[in-house]
Amino acid sequence: MERDDRNRTRRGGILHYLRYLPRDYEFVTRSHLRSLLTDASVPKRYRQGHLAPILLLPGVYESWRLLRWFADALNDAGHPVVVVPGLAHNRRPIADTALTAQAILDAHDLRGVLILSHSKGGIIGKTMMLDTDRGGRIDRMVAVNSPFSGSRMARFVPTSGFRPFLPSDPALARLSGLVDVNARITSVYADFDGHVPEGSHLPGARNVRVPIDGHFQLLGHAAGRAAVLAALATAGPADPQPTNSA
Repeated sequence: MERDDRNRTRRGGILHYLRYLPRDYEFVTRSHLRSLLTDASVPKRYRQGHLAPILLLPGVYESWRLLRWFADALNDAGHPVVVVPGLAHNRRPIADTALTAQAILDAHDLRGVLILSHSKGGIIGKTMMLDTDRGGRIDRMVAVNSPFSGSRMARFVPTSGFRPFLPSDPALARLSGLVDVNARITSVYADFDGHVPEGSHLPGARNVRVPIDGHFQLLGHAAGRAAVLAALATAGPADPQPTNSA
């Protein structure tokens, strides 16, 4: 683990940022532009499907369309797909969004729900699993590059939308301390994520590290997409926890 941490530090240097950031932002910029040029409405076919419902929870300043490739593939495979109406670019407080998303699950009596989330969406999803899902509708969550332990980069972004990701944020610290639900979460994360340099390893969860750099690129890379789909397809056990030897 120490060797891995040192490697992350080296990879987090300015030269590494300069190498991978252009590719990362090229992907997300193309995705946003593509969404502006296509129909923004949620396809009616997303309502149909005989498999577990998929709830999409994008990151801050992202719309559900950043997860469109997954939504289409999962719907084609037989999953109904749930998009939270009015979420827009996900700038509302985490607790409010969790309540709004939960209301959709409750109103439609959805059960066995799988959450597919990116970044902030993973924090919203865990909030739902802990605080709003009183009926046990959510089965598990696959979170991609989510700042479960916060991100020191949030202090450098001069907008209120990123303050909840400060490691010192009380709400985030509370979520981090509640670990029982983590066994139902799969955290899929990049080899290095400049937005979340602390990494997205979640104690007690099933953790899947993909050899890709970037906060966004994992969503468009073949290996990243395969890892996410595999995580959604299996309810594999959580990572084994260390035990004290005599």
